[in-house]
Amino acid sequence: MSSDSLDIRTLGSDTTAWEAFVAAQPEATFFHRAGWKEVIENAFGHRCYFLYAERAGQIEGILPIVHIKSRLFANALISTPFCVYGGAVAENEEAEAALYAEACERANALGVDYFESRERAPRHDDWPRKDLYYTFRRELADNDDDNLKLIPRKQRAVVRKGIKNGLEWAIDEDVDRLYPLFAYNMRSLGTPVFSQKYLRELMRVFGKDCDVLTVTHEGKPVAAVLNFYFRDEVLPFYSGAGPEARSLKANDYLYWALMQHAVAHGIRIFDFGRSKVNTGPYNFKRHWGFEPQPLPYEYYLSGIDEMPDISPNNPKYSVFIQAWQKLPLSVTRIVGPWLSRDLG
Repeated sequence: MSSDSLDIRTLGSDTTAWEAFVAAQPEATFFHRAGWKEVIENAFGHRCYFLYAERAGQIEGILPIVHIKSRLFANALISTPFCVYGGAVAENEEAEAALYAEACERANALGVDYFESRERAPRHDDWPRKDLYYTFRRELADNDDDNLKLIPRKQRAVVRKGIKNGLEWAIDEDVDRLYPLFAYNMRSLGTPVFSQKYLRELMRVFGKDCDVLTVTHEGKPVAAVLNFYFRDEVLPFYSGAGPEARSLKANDYLYWALMQHAVAHGIRIFDFGRSKVNTGPYNFKRHWGFEPQPLPYEYYLSGIDEMPDISPNNPKYSVFIQAWQKLPLSVTRIVGPWLSRDLG
């Protein structure tokens, strides 16, 4: 290690060194990419502090942080909102410690309620930890026949029903067919929908590393999912399904189609993303043969005494969720983006 001092800096417009560091670090994820700074600033207007530790002109660690200041929800620093994974990626303990120390100092200086770090493994034994979310990852076989066999029998039968229903799939380079399905799905869940601008920004910024797979029945879109690609991984992230999807088994066919598409392009890891424990999506992913892995999100409490709870599982939000599900779809598409920008 160089004897030069370690400096903590904030990412500017030149992201070349940051992206090269992410590409070289095994622990880095798609959600550590510099593009998230541009997406979040353009789509939501939140202030981003993408911190990096530098010594003698070389990056030794990174920690992407976003400040979300909301009157309705929370005033917090998060690594990283709208993402599954976050936290520091560093080459050594000194850089890691310096990055977290800087994050805590900024939390105190900005007067936020807390700093949330979306870790993949426990990091700070003295920080409160929330075990609400689990992630689901599995290695794919290199051919469709073996991948179909990897799906548990009951779920495999559902996939085959979708195939028999005459469903077809195609890759889109925009979100035009996805967004109406996404908005319908979010309203059904009682959750405010993100803006179409946000999804378009994801497609624009990440380019070839982002696409949409759309399932159709007799030419009509019935389900779709926006996907990220990173190294040898595919990460289905934002999905939507119309009212016909359940009877057609379109959601099940959707992910089988994505597995086929991924394998054809040399992808070996299917990251099914996070779900709240013991919820419908959590059980859906288990039915596919994916084992849940806990995500220990950790908190540095700078302005409150107890961990925040803005999860939909919080009983105080139940009335809001039920009311939201009854709103006209057109209303949710107008009001939803205003609310969702602060949920992170």
